[in-house]
Amino acid sequence: MQLLGGTTLNTSIHMAACGRLPGRCASNGHLGSAASRRALCTPAAAAVAGRMTTMKTTTVVVVGGGGGGGQVEGRKKPTQTKEQTGGEKRGAGVRAFEEIPHTGRSGWLNLLKFWREGRLRLLHTHMERTFNALGPIYREHLGTHSSVNIMMPGDIGELFRSEGLHPRRMTLQPWATHRETRQHQKGVFLKNGEEWRSDRLLLNREVMMSGAVQRFLPLLDQVAADFSSMLRSRVERDGRSLTLDPSPDLFRFALEASCHVIYGERIGLFSSSPSQESQRFIWAVERMLSTTPPLLYLPPRLLSRIGAPLWTKHATAWDHIFSHAEARIQKGCQRLSSSQGGSSEAGAAGGKYTGVLGQLMEKGQLSLDLIKANVTELMAGGVDTTAVPLQFALYELGRNPQVQETVRQQVRASWAQAGGDPGKALQGAPLLKGTVKEILRLYPVGITVQRYPIRDIVLQNYHIPAGTMVQVCLYPLGRNPQIFPQPKRFDPTRWGREGGERPPGEARGEGAGFRSLAFGFGARQCVGRRIAENEMQLFLMHILLNFRLTVSSTEDIKTTYTLILQPETPPQITFTSL
Repeated sequence: MQLLGGTTLNTSIHMAACGRLPGRCASNGHLGSAASRRALCTPAAAAVAGRMTTMKTTTVVVVGGGGGGGQVEGRKKPTQTKEQTGGEKRGAGVRAFEEIPHTGRSGWLNLLKFWREGRLRLLHTHMERTFNALGPIYREHLGTHSSVNIMMPGDIGELFRSEGLHPRRMTLQPWATHRETRQHQKGVFLKNGEEWRSDRLLLNREVMMSGAVQRFLPLLDQVAADFSSMLRSRVERDGRSLTLDPSPDLFRFALEASCHVIYGERIGLFSSSPSQESQRFIWAVERMLSTTPPLLYLPPRLLSRIGAPLWTKHATAWDHIFSHAEARIQKGCQRLSSSQGGSSEAGAAGGKYTGVLGQLMEKGQLSLDLIKANVTELMAGGVDTTAVPLQFALYELGRNPQVQETVRQQVRASWAQAGGDPGKALQGAPLLKGTVKEILRLYPVGITVQRYPIRDIVLQNYHIPAGTMVQVCLYPLGRNPQIFPQPKRFDPTRWGREGGERPPGEARGEGAGFRSLAFGFGARQCVGRRIAENEMQLFLMHILLNFRLTVSSTEDIKTTYTLILQPETPPQITFTSL
């Protein structure tokens, strides 16, 4: 999944707790059980319990403590007789914005506490624990950042309906400051308003529309097949099985695939000695991602002026990323110049698809500087955000052998009937899409999606003024038993026969379409979504056709947050040739 999209990457801001192993979902950590224990403490907790509740007027007491939830000020609670599934207005008793439970009024004191306790790397588990303590909506202040956090699908639906023609999400100010200080154009990820919309519509034609997908699907399939062949050669040199940490290879795969689709060229990362330039690019992306979170809560322009080491590391990483893109764009210009006059077909040199870059350059609807800005964002958001989910996918398939075999059998049957057509092969194996959705449910790469409603709305019976930043928290959403029965269970079939239908027994109700949001939603969903979805599915298809996956431990993976959610320690996977 691309970081740049409405994941976010979607890129997001998110809050965490100490004292809990990341990635685990203990029975006493589920929202339902926590809410029932607090049913007399806060009205929101009764909503989380998911049942009809009548409550007498009560004074709220301190909630949370070491659980990471923070403090709720004393106040009166109204009688409630309706299940709080979110989204709808509930009559004249709408409560004031200031009454929303919160984790502390001082953003700077909260930020100091987060740094002192090391919570910035556990923001996802902090959110889960805070929802358990305060209910399905709360306010958070961290440094210069303030938000209302939600997780119920009905509330998400209401937020979506209020996003307007030009949806706005939180600006990653460190990224924007780098563009401004270096005098680079901004891509759609950092833009808002009509300027965002006009550029986004042009990009959609090359990366989101079905015709574009059909053009770049064979390129992704070729990279996935070559990766599988490379891995098979390594396995056979070692016998029939090979155990390794696949993360370095997955990063190379993701970069090779992204370059092939975006720049229309292969860069040879599967060779025994990949180029230093490509290795530096991977390093730069990882450095950029790891330095972004602490800068989100501080004034980056001030840090830039005083030459703070953290800012210097961040800006230098972006400089490397832009240099990599600049070199590729120069090659693209040369290819386009040499092919002019040889073919009139848009985006083709001699009838050959030349990638997203070639399409944009030949059509000439975006300036070269805007093309550079958007291509750079696509590349920066297309490596870690695809490679990391694939780590989780290999591990979950390895520790769930029956699920692995079920998906493999469907893949084999579809591949046999597709005649080498990757599009047909994916259509005939919807469990591949279900596998990707299930991985992103359990391990969302970007752990929030943000919007600023253009009108006043009501969420969980609280008034939310227009212009408030509201964050959808994906990690607790995906692990909420009210929304996903048996949420700890890895089950690609829960997404239905076609990868999206609700299986019998799944929870129903308002907001049912807002359960799988790893790529965001609406007009501002991830611009690289189609590349990422197909890249991951084709990778898993070729791996399952060629290898059996096993793992030595079936323990839950401990996770950490560095702008994207990733394993604390990359898992070891055993690949056995079939």
